[in-house]
Amino acid sequence: MTLKIGIDVGGTFTDFVVTRDGAEPAIFKTLSTPSDPSIAVVNGLAEIAASMHPPMTLEAFAPTIATIVHGTTVTTNATLTGTGAKSGLLTTEGVRDALEMRRGVREEQYNNRYTNVKPLVPRYLRAGIPGRVDRDGNEAAALDLDAVRSAIELFRTERVQAVSICFLNSFANPAHEQAAADMVRRELPGAYLSVSTDLLPSIRFYERVSTTALNSYVGPKLNHYLDQLVGRLKGIGFDGLLLIMQSNGGVISPQLAREKAALTLLSGPAGGPGAGLHYVRVHGQNKCIITDMGGTSFEASVAVDAPMIKNDGEIARHKIALPMLDIHTIGAGGGSIGWLDEGGLLRMGPASAGADPGPACYGKGGKLPATTDANVVLGYLDPEFFAGGKMKLDVEAARAAIDEHIAKPMGLSIEEAAAGMYRVACNNMAQGVREVTIKRGFDPREFPFIPAGGAGPIHSCLICEELEIPLQVVPRESSVLCAFGMLMSELKHDFVRTFVSRLDAADWTKLAGIITAMAADGARQLDEERIPEGRRRFDVKLDCRYVKQYHEVSFVVPQALIAAGDAQGIARAFHAEHNRLYGYSLEAENTPVEIINVRVQAIGVTDKPVARHESWAGEDAAHALKGRRAVYIPETRKFREVPVYDGHRMRHGNRIEGPAMIEQETTAIFVSASFDCVIDALGSFALYQKGRADLVASCIKDMKEALV
Repeated sequence: MTLKIGIDVGGTFTDFVVTRDGAEPAIFKTLSTPSDPSIAVVNGLAEIAASMHPPMTLEAFAPTIATIVHGTTVTTNATLTGTGAKSGLLTTEGVRDALEMRRGVREEQYNNRYTNVKPLVPRYLRAGIPGRVDRDGNEAAALDLDAVRSAIELFRTERVQAVSICFLNSFANPAHEQAAADMVRRELPGAYLSVSTDLLPSIRFYERVSTTALNSYVGPKLNHYLDQLVGRLKGIGFDGLLLIMQSNGGVISPQLAREKAALTLLSGPAGGPGAGLHYVRVHGQNKCIITDMGGTSFEASVAVDAPMIKNDGEIARHKIALPMLDIHTIGAGGGSIGWLDEGGLLRMGPASAGADPGPACYGKGGKLPATTDANVVLGYLDPEFFAGGKMKLDVEAARAAIDEHIAKPMGLSIEEAAAGMYRVACNNMAQGVREVTIKRGFDPREFPFIPAGGAGPIHSCLICEELEIPLQVVPRESSVLCAFGMLMSELKHDFVRTFVSRLDAADWTKLAGIITAMAADGARQLDEERIPEGRRRFDVKLDCRYVKQYHEVSFVVPQALIAAGDAQGIARAFHAEHNRLYGYSLEAENTPVEIINVRVQAIGVTDKPVARHESWAGEDAAHALKGRRAVYIPETRKFREVPVYDGHRMRHGNRIEGPAMIEQETTAIFVSASFDCVIDALGSFALYQKGRADLVASCIKDMKEALV
């Protein structure tokens, strides 16, 4: 029996997906342990072991696990909460204030009270070192090693935990950075060290210094967590392959994650987009909107053919210039606390009740009303069947919290206050979806909507109503979608080098040599991960722009075009991508194009879970009916008795009319009065607007004919 387990550690719950020998994935959830997230990992593995047939002890079960793919929010949370390591910075004399100066542009130009983000390295721990390399890599002034030594002495006195090194123009010649790094390793052997040319050897100083400082800031925390995780896994007898999810949607070894901790800053939600595409392809779709509503946060992203990747982004207003999925995060989850602002208006989040004490209905001492409390009062959650009945919800505690903090101050009934909390939370999430669709030039009405997370499908109908999205696809694994996506991820290693040249005057031999060198670095890493040559792929991208343009466009370039020096073919690909992203190109004007960076992604293909295809079971879902209960219907703003279905018993082709509830052990799906539902060939719940059966009718027919 070959076991692969995907693990996604969230702020409230830790999710597990278990696949074995092509069997249907098994889903598990356990409460997270924020003080030490590795405890929840072991607790979940113990629960999985106890569920085996026959039940197994944890020590007997652990050695049977072949692979664990793990996503973590440790680095993200350290950045968001400002609890990273005390860090020092070695940089070129005269530019130590770059972390504060940033791009010199205020993020909110018309807000006179807007303050700059606090740098990750305090000014007194930023040391300017004499020495200079010019843009061509020539040494203009020798590095002052005595100044480096003095800075190290300051770092030692101040008990600095991590050191960043980033010099001007080091991407053209890393000699000064490497000399300083050698001294830091000798003099401060216990400090976490980040060197910009090891992490991001590319042009643009601010992006490079910010990314390097961010890597040092989160590195010690990730190292500590991985020490705990690896130690606990070893203690229970796990000797399989451990892989860490990274922000670009791929996986890496724990050792590489330790060295380049910033690669894991979106580790948790990075598995979602790839999994979303898997579930919509059965509907003939190659694009989707993916959302993940956890206990603390709500993530939204878009995938078109493949997950959307960007080469620069921000986290907590700190710039990071590493390849990462384009995911927008807001503080909206099941634990988001409802409160009234100074004007008496109802707000939801971003503060969260988390896992401990959690929402009031958890019965663990929480006194503030959260989104989950509203869902209980509105009937969307069965207090006796939360987490499959493993956890009973305290309805009276939820009502009391809402009454005290929302209903009485607003002069509303408890039910009206809960409905307001629900609607505000949904509106917040709809705005999060707009950030990755409308603001990126996409029309959300053209995309299937994938709601994930334990609470996501309770809110998805109202979100889709707000955005006029007619089709939702809720996978059976929706509550652990990111963990499932992790099992579908490839090993990925990204490399970048600056190569500035006009396209029509490029030295193609030199460019090909740079690509070959980066591919060789990737091959060495895949060798260490024991990926055979037949399962390797190397994708090449160029970052290009029109001459005098500020921003670049990154696009895939076939290596044959580079080998042939086909500048016109590459230019056509650039014009096409520029037009796709921005709605125009300057091809007709013959505007010159220049290369800025060249990128290589080394990919190691991994084994994927076997897709489940269900046999056609007919349209009648009466066999799955488990009862009825009163739930709040947003369209009429009234409570109504609706049928409640057992989602585990529903099969391909079964149809139900909204409004209705569908319950599984780890999630509940609210089918509002505006939607109906049909089960597709993968067992997913396809919710479509009433009167729009055309969205799924032909797909269901095709699946039926193919599977009967």
